[in-house]
Amino acid sequence: MADLAPKSDGVSPSPAKPPRPVKPLRLGTRQSPLAMAQAHEARDRLCTAHGWDEASIEIVPVLASGDKVLDRPLAEIGGKALWTKELDGWLHENRIDFAVHSMKDVETVRPDWLTIAALLPRADVRDVLVGARTIAAIPPGARVGTSAPRRAAQMLNMRPDLTVVGFRGNVATRLAKLQAGEADVTLLAAAGLERLGESGVGTPLDAPDWLPAPAQGAIGIECRTDDAATREALAAIDHAPTRAQVMAERALLLALGGNCHSPIAVWTRGESELTMTVRLYSPDGLVRVEGEASFRADSDGPARLAADLLADAPEAVAAHFSGASV
Repeated sequence: MADLAPKSDGVSPSPAKPPRPVKPLRLGTRQSPLAMAQAHEARDRLCTAHGWDEASIEIVPVLASGDKVLDRPLAEIGGKALWTKELDGWLHENRIDFAVHSMKDVETVRPDWLTIAALLPRADVRDVLVGARTIAAIPPGARVGTSAPRRAAQMLNMRPDLTVVGFRGNVATRLAKLQAGEADVTLLAAAGLERLGESGVGTPLDAPDWLPAPAQGAIGIECRTDDAATREALAAIDHAPTRAQVMAERALLLALGGNCHSPIAVWTRGESELTMTVRLYSPDGLVRVEGEASFRADSDGPARLAADLLADAPEAVAAHFSGASV
């Protein structure tokens, strides 16, 4: 598969290195193993960029609501906010200075007092199939373990004979559930497996046959908008190609008016000039609408593509996107 990752380092140069903080900067993160791995990557990149030692940044784990409730789909209990609200609260109360997130789990509309100050270089955007060599090799009538509407709809569109069963938890939990026979196959993000040192698990699913989630594989760091010193420090590790792709995909989500129930798959490649392939599905996977466009980064290209997709979408798809009525 071509163009899974940006080709240049794209990191904005810092005009002058900030001095070592008098007090350690507090980096908030969820407590899951993957979130902690992402926090350590963010800390290491920031320390390397500024010549700081690790003691300059204190990692502060927070138990997120999304990690407390594992027996129901996120869409039923509060959506993506379940991953961010505790960290948002700690930022607002000045208990942490910045927070690290998987960008695919961050709500499209964020409060004005928060700024996405840095996006780290995007990792492999693909999903990985675990339990079968290929989608075609999945046994007829098998159970697919996932709680992601995109994964469920995309799989049912390709294999309507399969059955989707709810599957939530961190990577280790889902692999254990698969081993216990709660499902026959499941899907995981290649980037998450790579960051956990488990890149040999499963079979990657290549685009354009299978498309990832918006912002998949990207780590974002947020801080308070009025915290100029922290924003300046984080600017040194902001990866321009990743920012171009992720912000375009978030603009697409905003224009579509999607929510946690809306199956959206998108594949973006490029840097200053982007090419975006999008597929929208009905939740049962029976109906699919797709489109592709090329445009300059920071243009209204994502919004125009969203409008074109929704104009062509039948009710089975359009009903799940509020942008269809705009």
